[in-house]
Amino acid sequence: MKKILLAAVLFTTTNIGCKNMGNGDPKVVLVSFFDALGKGDIAKAKTLATPESQMMLGFMEMGAAEAKKKGEMDKFSKDNMEIGEALIEGDKATVTTKEKKSGETLKFTLKKIDGNWKVAFDKSSLMTMGMDKAKEKGINITDSLNTGLDELNKINIDSLKNEMNKAMDTANKSLKENQ
Repeated sequence: MKKILLAAVLFTTTNIGCKNMGNGDPKVVLVSFFDALGKGDIAKAKTLATPESQMMLGFMEMGAAEAKKKGEMDKFSKDNMEIGEALIEGDKATVTTKEKKSGETLKFTLKKIDGNWKVAFDKSSLMTMGMDKAKEKGINITDSLNTGLDELNKINIDSLKNEMNKAMDTANKSLKENQ
């Protein structure tokens, strides 16, 4: 009986704790996420992020102590951000943030998982944010990539091969002279 009572108390306490963290409000979750990152508390940030985000946050965790010493984690501080209202569409929410110093805006995506909002901080979400930012600034990534590929296609392979052979011959001569 004591075990059942203890389990009930733990379950209730855990649920109240989760509700107080704002898991029902994507904006509150994002603010908590930024607060954790700003403090360099990656373990806490991981609890507020999607499962797909764990690897990216793991990479951040490796350098968090050094980044915190250098003040690089301050850019994530909720005090440096203006957090807009959440636009909720089913199990997905978008929250626009604005960095106070630069005025730059980013849209963060949150996903509802098991009834709780989680920040999508994975490679795909960050790439989407980057693409949106480029589009906002009038940069067409596809055109830029196509231009780069066109330039690569203009390279004369035979000419490049000849230049590489000359460089290898010069390096070999230099090695023989220094033996």
